[in-house]
Amino acid sequence: MAEKIKEITASDYQKEVLDKDVAVVDFYSTECPPCEALAPKFEGLSELYGDDVPFVKVFRQGNRGLAESLDVTGSPTVLFYHKGTLVGDRLTGGIRRADLMKNLAMLIPEERAAKIQASVKPVVTETDVVILGGGPAGLTAGIYLAQAHIDVVLVDTALPGGYVSTTHLVSNYPGFIEPQNGYLLSHMISEQAKVNGVRFRPAVDVESIDLQNKTVIVDGHETIKAKKIIIATGSRPRPLGIPGEKEHRGSGISYCATCDAKYYQDKDVVVIGGGNSAVEESLFISRFARRITVVHQFDKLQANRQAQETAFANDAIDFLFEHEPRQFTKYGTMDMGVEVEDLTTGKRHELRANGVFVFVGFVPNLDDFAASLERDQWGYLKTDEEMRTSVEGVYAIGDVRTKSYRQITTAVSDGTIAAIAISREL
Repeated sequence: MAEKIKEITASDYQKEVLDKDVAVVDFYSTECPPCEALAPKFEGLSELYGDDVPFVKVFRQGNRGLAESLDVTGSPTVLFYHKGTLVGDRLTGGIRRADLMKNLAMLIPEERAAKIQASVKPVVTETDVVILGGGPAGLTAGIYLAQAHIDVVLVDTALPGGYVSTTHLVSNYPGFIEPQNGYLLSHMISEQAKVNGVRFRPAVDVESIDLQNKTVIVDGHETIKAKKIIIATGSRPRPLGIPGEKEHRGSGISYCATCDAKYYQDKDVVVIGGGNSAVEESLFISRFARRITVVHQFDKLQANRQAQETAFANDAIDFLFEHEPRQFTKYGTMDMGVEVEDLTTGKRHELRANGVFVFVGFVPNLDDFAASLERDQWGYLKTDEEMRTSVEGVYAIGDVRTKSYRQITTAVSDGTIAAIAISREL
């Protein structure tokens, strides 16, 4: 542990935190990937701010009573104190360095904070390949490259694992007889990449990406220079783009059953969509919710046959075919209205529910940095058979590229192909 970080127990909390003018506390757990991602950031910032702010760590599993009294329900959780009172943001999960610095700056005089920030020295990291994105595609590419003794840095604005880490169960993945928890599968692939030598930059702020010069700037101070770049940024849930959706996202409208289904125990929910995601996630939601209404624009589901048969046999799931949502209205806490239109008659009526889940496909995670790359009509990146894009030395793999099928197995395949192609070139 860094010299300026002190680990304490519950018995020391009053003296080492509450009685101090200011303090920052990291509640961590073992076998916790987000905690491992936070550790180097916390240690690095302790070297910058440690003379002004006491840096404290508390082992959450060994101090459960203290954690519960502070409503610390996840690891890691970082708390900021001024004169024994909680201030600033309560940071949890994939914690960014910029968010830590923002809250630390509030604990000290403005001039001092500016001086510390000005003292941050730029860092240049040179590598063979930088991978943008830590889903199954990016992780697999990293594994193959590292095993070929090619230096790899994997950059992700979130924690490694990708969207699959939010999926409750993954079926048909080779090597597993039973469906696997998405988070656990992601974790195992991530750990395999680490063991093979992939260097991670998780939960970072990506300041800029220069595809021509193969440079990536993260957290405002580290420039990563590479010979090749692999874009594996994946995709994100497609929004419906109707009134009320943006306003109530995360507060009545969800795109992740694994994250939010547990909050709807014995409640009524509406699910929008009829593909594999919508049907399979509805089955998961049915473990908690009392009643689920699936609203689908077509007269039949597009999910695989097994998922359909299981859903039709589930008494908690109803289906409203040939209807589309037109507006979301929030009437109160866990009280949502979904205005739907009958596509055969044009008539509209409102469904009332405690919450809404939207599963209507995905869009590629691409920002301005990819403007020079050739795309298809839906915005996905075009590649050749070895995953090369239209810019030399830049590859695209996984759900971000043009392809007929987007599955974990096809993403892993893309990563394998790109890694082998790059290995031969380097």
